[in-house]
Amino acid sequence: MEFFCYHRDRPGSLALREELLEAHWSYMDRYAAEMIARGPTFAADGATPTGSVHIVDLPDSAAARAFAFEEPNYQAGAYRDVLLRRWRNLLGRTMWDFPGGRTGGGRYLVLGLGAGQPADLAVPHDRHELIAYGPLLSDDGGRWLGTAALVAATDPDEARAVLTPDRYAEIEVHDWAFGGRPS
Repeated sequence: MEFFCYHRDRPGSLALREELLEAHWSYMDRYAAEMIARGPTFAADGATPTGSVHIVDLPDSAAARAFAFEEPNYQAGAYRDVLLRRWRNLLGRTMWDFPGGRTGGGRYLVLGLGAGQPADLAVPHDRHELIAYGPLLSDDGGRWLGTAALVAATDPDEARAVLTPDRYAEIEVHDWAFGGRPS
């Protein structure tokens, strides 16, 4: 089962996150084989972290909750909240398989929070900019709750355009970068 996890930073937690960086990486290293995508989100300045995205393939919802809530930054109080949802990998690949590479141009997390009838259940035709893409689902996988995408785009507006705007209660766009332990 695939899960989308977005830990959002608590304001003023940057020093704590920096202190726990090695613990965070070591924790995530344990999930390397299950990882579909990962990386930090940033404030408008492009440098200040605002959260951490992890898309993982785990056996069940209990394993996903353990993954999200045993994470060192969460345990220490660096995060203000966690969005954890079942997810379906419509691209069938990991971020490391993205042909556009890790760098070059903007990278964004686009979250469409659902309202009403499901939308954007098929991969858009112009998929070359998609790093990861799929629906956010209820715990049992039976109900559509939105869409999450990692996108390469020139700016936030171009990234936002990957979703159908009038089909969501809200669409969030966050600067994002490929994550993981530096080589």
